[in-house]
This record gives sequence, structure tokens and C-alpha cells, in this order.
Amino acid sequence: MLDRLLLGCGLVVGPLFTVTYLVEGATRAHYRSLRHPVSSLAIGGRGWTQTTNFFVGGLLCLAFAVGLWRAGPSHWGALLVGVWAIGLLGAGFFRTDPVSGFPPGTPDLPQPNTRQGVLHDLFSLAGFVALAAACFVFAWSGTRGWAIYSVASGVLFAVTMALASAAFAQKESLVDLGGLIQRVSVTIGWAWLAVLAVRTLGG
Repeated sequence: MLDRLLLGCGLVVGPLFTVTYLVEGATRAHYRSLRHPVSSLAIGGRGWTQTTNFFVGGLLCLAFAVGLWRAGPSHWGALLVGVWAIGLLGAGFFRTDPVSGFPPGTPDLPQPNTRQGVLHDLFSLAGFVALAAACFVFAWSGTRGWAIYSVASGVLFAVTMALASAAFAQKESLVDLGGLIQRVSVTIGWAWLAVLAVRTLGG
């Protein structure tokens, strides 16, 4: 029962995290979901909502990682999911710097970055790399179809996250779509984790 509860966290965390940032982004003044990153929702008076979202998402993913360690086919993969969880927690603890003109009146790129902003980016990067790597590690532990899906998810997650990073670095052809690209990337990652949870529960 405990193992199933822990693994069930992998099913609920993605939808919960996604609904929270979608609702918050749709109701935040001057915030443009197509342009601005999810992390920017942690800035300002209502920033506690997204900060809490990071913490809850991180704790649920950490519980999922424990469940994978106990019941899953790969300890290395479970550790990588744990790193993804720590990345979420770090992103919540260290607030991002303003970027792409949000909040209004701030520059498109902070000059220089604050210490908090640098730490936010480092925790986020570690989490992104770990989740992409987990896709490849778990690809070896199942059917051919699962392997193809996992590898494709890892590649697409990494590529779209790299494009989103370029957009937030103000690459002219991407900057107005940075938020959309990031949301596609994160959705790919959450979906893969949910399918992993279903497979492990079924196993």
C-alpha cells in the first residue's frame, strides 16, 4: 500500500502543477503565457502561489522517486527523478530574476543576475538534465514501444527546453514564444512521468 501511494504521486503531480500555473498565468496582470516563463509567476505579491507550486511539485516528485527506488526497475532512474524533484524544490526556494519584460518596467535580461536568480537557474538546469537522462535510463526497462516513447520524450524534452532557454536569452526569432515552448517541454516531461507511474504501478 505504501509503495502504491508513493508511486501514485507520480500520477497527480503533473496535472496539479500544470493546472496551478495555467490558472495563475491566466489571471496575472501583464503576464503573457506565450512569452514569459512559468518561474516568473513566483515574482510579485502573488508569487507565493507558484512558489508553493514548486514546493508541492518537488515533494510529490521526491515521494515518487522513493516509490521508484522501492518498486521500480532502475535505481539509477529513481535517483535521476529525485534530482528532478530537488531541482523543483530549489527553483521554489530561490526566486528567478525578471526576464522578457515581466514584471513591467524590468529589462528583458537582468544585468547582472542576482545570486538568487543564478541559483534558481542552476537548480532548474540540474532538474531538466536529470529528467531528460531519466527518460533514457528507464527506456531500457521495458518493451520496444516503451523504449521508443521514452527516448523520443527525452530528446523532445531536451530540445524544447534548449529552445525555451534561447528564447529567454532574447533570441529574436523565439523570444515571443518562449513561454509556449517551455510549457510544451514541461508537459512532455510530466506526461512521461505519469506514464512511468502507470507502468510501475501495473508491474
